[in-house]
Amino acid sequence: MTNINQYKERLLALKKELEDADVRGVDARRPVELDQTMVGRLSRMDAMQQQEMALANERRRKMQIHRIDQALARIDSGDYGYCALCDEEIPAKRLDLDPAVPTCVDCAG
Repeated sequence: MTNINQYKERLLALKKELEDADVRGVDARRPVELDQTMVGRLSRMDAMQQQEMALANERRRKMQIHRIDQALARIDSGDYGYCALCDEEIPAKRLDLDPAVPTCVDCAG
């Protein structure tokens, strides 16, 4: 397995990137104003759709941050790199693709 410190660095960098993206998206998640004089009906619908997409992106980022936090906890406990379900070693290629992955390929399906 590749050096665990490399995976930890990648996980921390990914977490920071996701947290930064979350901060940048605050304005897009604000409630859409109801003032019909300022925004036409279709423009308001478009703004509401964009707000919903921003909220969905926020939920995905939060779930990914949670997965990263779990992976970091597995590193600290010495369980990182082993499947959370069957306890077999997760191949390095799989961890290289997604360092937060908690399961081997067999258990993921």
